[in-house]
Amino acid sequence: MKDKLILKDGTTIELEAAASLTAITTIFADWTAVAAALPLLTSENISSVQVQTGEGLTVGSYADLVLQPGSWETKTDGVHITISLREKTDIEKRLDSAEDAIDTLAEDALTGGETA
Repeated sequence: MKDKLILKDGTTIELEAAASLTAITTIFADWTAVAAALPLLTSENISSVQVQTGEGLTVGSYADLVLQPGSWETKTDGVHITISLREKTDIEKRLDSAEDAIDTLAEDALTGGETA
């Protein structure tokens, strides 16, 4: 059994290699499979991920990740995709908090301060 990356929504992606978050390699049968899987790597879906061994042992839990440019290579056994993730910086986390506060204030202003 292969190691796997588990996204926040429960989607699993089988891994060929995962030396680090910045070098996660997976193999897809073809470009159709790639087109179905890669759009699932949304900001929301990579806000909380786990890496599990083929035996189901969680070897890494990560939060607040950012997708970086990766790479791909077509080989005889399929399309090899290297996914690159990194943890958000403190500045990115502060910006997220500020945006959330602004959204809350705007919602309060529109609803007269009443929340559902």
